[in-house]
Amino acid sequence: MNITLIGAGNMGAAFVKQLTQAGHQVRVTARHLEKAQALAAAHAGATAVAADQALGDSRVVIVATPYADAVPALKSLGPLDGRIVIDITNPLTADFMGLTVGHDTSAAEEIAKALPGVPVVKAFNTLLAQVLAEGPAFAHGQTAPVFYAGDDEAARQTARALAESMGFEPVDAGGLKNARYLEPLAGLNIYFAYGAGHGTQIAPTWIRRA
Repeated sequence: MNITLIGAGNMGAAFVKQLTQAGHQVRVTARHLEKAQALAAAHAGATAVAADQALGDSRVVIVATPYADAVPALKSLGPLDGRIVIDITNPLTADFMGLTVGHDTSAAEEIAKALPGVPVVKAFNTLLAQVLAEGPAFAHGQTAPVFYAGDDEAARQTARALAESMGFEPVDAGGLKNARYLEPLAGLNIYFAYGAGHGTQIAPTWIRRA
């Protein structure tokens, strides 16, 4: 799959590693192009590109920026007609102990409002960068899940296929409004990792009794 990735921070770097290992072609762009260039240089299958040239023939755009930067970053790419946007952002406060939006909306829904006609899927937001970078395998045969939520069925299935291609277990979380649940879940996971001192090799999961 041809993918455009916005962001060269910890999550961006983890995505480039896993996506290229899975055989995807990744066009990386970032606010500081030199960071994207350094990241792309370390992974065969990745190319650093300026924002206004970053779409190319990519079917999927992954936005791996802070939530506040997501819409401007997406709009800097140019028209997104025919693309699928995967939103991994979490609208956290500066102290990581709250959400800047929530309850009656979500980061994903606000991004979708700003991009009318562009299908948006919430996915990967409950994974810490360290988990994404190390891959999906956990102890005792467990596989880290990727929850995905969206209103466009083709976009949802694309997100599912992308998660599966990297070895993660996709979990259908319904329509895009359910990002209102996934974003607080990510906040709780961050608290467990840092606030409660459980470390960064953790991920929320969903257990089904056989």
